[in-house]
Amino acid sequence: MIWAWLLLLVLAALGMPLFAVIAGVAMLGFHSAGYDLSAVLVEFYRLGDLPGLIAIPLFALAGFVLAESQAPRRLVRLSNALLGWLPGGLAIVAITACAFFTAFTGASGVTIVAMGALLYPALRHAGYGEHYSLGLITSAGSLGLLFAPSLPLILYGFVAGQLGTQPPTTMEALFLAGILPGVLMIVLLSLHAMAVAPRASVPAAWQPGELAAAARDAGWELPLPFVVLGGIYSGLLAASEAAAVTALYVLIVAVAIKREIPLRRLPEVMTGAMRLIGAILLILGCALAMSNWLVDQEVPTRLFETIQARVDQRWLFLLLLNLFLLIVGMLLDVFSALVILVPLLVPVALGYGVDPVHLGIIMLANLQLGYFTPPVGMNLFIAAYQFGTPVVKLVRATLPFLLILGLAVLLITWWPTLSLWLVRA
Repeated sequence: MIWAWLLLLVLAALGMPLFAVIAGVAMLGFHSAGYDLSAVLVEFYRLGDLPGLIAIPLFALAGFVLAESQAPRRLVRLSNALLGWLPGGLAIVAITACAFFTAFTGASGVTIVAMGALLYPALRHAGYGEHYSLGLITSAGSLGLLFAPSLPLILYGFVAGQLGTQPPTTMEALFLAGILPGVLMIVLLSLHAMAVAPRASVPAAWQPGELAAAARDAGWELPLPFVVLGGIYSGLLAASEAAAVTALYVLIVAVAIKREIPLRRLPEVMTGAMRLIGAILLILGCALAMSNWLVDQEVPTRLFETIQARVDQRWLFLLLLNLFLLIVGMLLDVFSALVILVPLLVPVALGYGVDPVHLGIIMLANLQLGYFTPPVGMNLFIAAYQFGTPVVKLVRATLPFLLILGLAVLLITWWPTLSLWLVRA
C-alpha cells in the first residue's frame, strides 16, 4: 500500500486534478481499512439526494446572468448617486459595488473582470493614484463572501450542516452572522478611502435627481436582497426556494424585460455557471467520501488531542488558525478549501469552545484575504491579466488593504459577538 500512497503523492505534485487527489485518498483509505470502494460512490448518491443542494447551482446561475448583463453598470451608478458626495466617495462606491456584486457571483475573479473595467478608469479619471486604484479593485474583488447569498457561505453551511454540530449550523444563521463582519470590512476600507481622498479628489455634489434616476435604472435589481433575505427570514421561502425564485427573476429581467442577454447567448451563460458548479460538486462528493474515512479513523479526534497537547489556550489556537487559513486561501480556491477543511476543523474548533457559525465566518474572512495575499493569491494574477500590470506591482499596491482587512479579520476572530449577535437576537 505504501507504493500506492507514494504514487498518489507524486501525481498530486505533478498537477493531478484536486478532485482526483481527494478521491484517490478516499479510495486508498477505505481500501486499507477493509471497506468496499462503493462507499465512495454512495457519497455521490447521498449528495444528489440532499434537498438543500439545489440552492448552490441556482444562486450561481443568477450570479452569472447578472455578470453578463448591464447590472454592474447600474449598480455602480446607483452606488455613486448614494455615496459619491462623501469624501472619497468614488472609492467607497467601488468598495460597496464590489461587495454587493461578489455576494451574488460568489467568485471574486468575476468581480474584478466585470467591475474593474468600469471602476478603474473612473478612479484614475477622478485623480486617484494608480497604486491606490489597482490595490482597491484587487482587494475589493473578494469582498462580499460574507454576505448572503454568497456561494462559499452556502457551501460552508451545507458541509458543516452534515456534521450534526451543537449548536446546529444553518444557512439562516450564517446569512445573519456574516452581515456585521462584512459591514466592518467595508467601513474600515471606506474610512481609509476618506483619509486619502483630500489628496486625490473632490467629492461630487449631492444630486437628488440623479439618485432618483439611478434608482429607476436599477429598479429591477433592487428587490434582489429582499427576495433572498426577506423570503427566508419571513418563513415564506426555504433557502433552495429563495434560490429558485432569484434565478427565475434574474433570467426574466435580463432576457425578457431588459433584453441584455439574447436567447442565443443564454446557453453559453448557463454553461459557464454549470462548469463552476460541476467542479464544486465533483470536489464536494469526493471530499465527503474522504471525510467519512477520516471520521471512521478518528482523525479529527486525534488532531484535536495533538493540538490541545501543544496549544492549551483558545486565543492562541485562533491565532494559529488565522495564519493557517491565510496560507490555504492563498494556495487553494475557497470552494476546495471549504470542502476539504470544514470536516477537519469544525470538531477541533468545537473542542476549544468556538461556535460553528462563528467558525464559518472566521474561515471565510481569512480565505477572502487569501485571494490577494502575495505571492500567489489568485486575485493578483486575475488583476494582472485584466489591467496588464506586473504582479509585483500589484503586490505593493494591495499591501495597505491587506493590513486593513487583516485587522478586520482579527476583530472578527476574537470578538465572536460581532458574528453571533444578530443570530442570537
